[in-house]
Amino acid sequence: MNDLTDHDAVVLAGGAARRLGGADKPALSVGGRPLLDRVLAACPDAATTVVVGPARPTTRAVVHALENPPGGGPLAALDAGLRHTTAPTVLVLSADLPFLTATAVRSLLAAATRTSGAAGPGESRAPRDGAMLRDASGRDQPLVAAYRAEPLRRELARLRAAHGSLAGLPLRALLAELVLERVPDASSTASFDCDTWEDISAARARIREHGNVLDEWITAVKAELGIELDVDTAALLDLARDAAHGVARPAAPLTTFLIGYAAGHQDREVKELSDRAAALAHRWAAESEGASGAAGAPGAEAKPAE
Repeated sequence: MNDLTDHDAVVLAGGAARRLGGADKPALSVGGRPLLDRVLAACPDAATTVVVGPARPTTRAVVHALENPPGGGPLAALDAGLRHTTAPTVLVLSADLPFLTATAVRSLLAAATRTSGAAGPGESRAPRDGAMLRDASGRDQPLVAAYRAEPLRRELARLRAAHGSLAGLPLRALLAELVLERVPDASSTASFDCDTWEDISAARARIREHGNVLDEWITAVKAELGIELDVDTAALLDLARDAAHGVARPAAPLTTFLIGYAAGHQDREVKELSDRAAALAHRWAAESEGASGAAGAPGAEAKPAE
């Protein structure tokens, strides 16, 4: 049985970043978080995560490795990372993917562990060697991929034997003998990488777009605070609106703060707490409306003093 949790991850975080003027690309911030941390957040279920490149602080525990020789290129880096892995499937990711998601990663793992071809009577289907994203322009993305570890190690050994070293070899040399499924990335979002300052600027602008900014902000805050809490943004915004209109404007941020505090300390669902607080806000508003109506109703005038 295929188990999508039985995998390791190798994140390639070296390279000279020449088109970025030699900047430490994985450490560059997009949405307030380093690119490397954004990639690590997309593969939280890896049994072992190896980051190949100079040691940098990360928000989660990783194994650090360096390619030999330093600056030897992606295949040398991949080989160095694989030496620290034991799982049958290995995610291979570059460290400059600001929009990679856990959903995209799961799709790659599912495709990589499927079998290929139609089996005849009494025959078993051959497993694939892995799967990689293919962007909207039709380009394969071998550094946004999941590979079966055994054929990956076999091909690296073959290339080393043929060339004497993996240093300087292009990634396409690795793909020639592997049977890989292409997983379409129709919007080129998960496969979007940051090679230039223009790419960095585009990524920073994209997360501030109306449809993305709230989710990005909440994800960044949770990462900064080190909390794992599901947040129903729509429910909280509805609650904030009800509290602001039905009680008082300052009630909105204070109420949502209390929801988060209760959820964290009582291990309860934000949605359940939001619904209860929203019901309270509606009751509060109804009482206020009732009081106003009563004050203006016939016969509600103050009695004259006797």
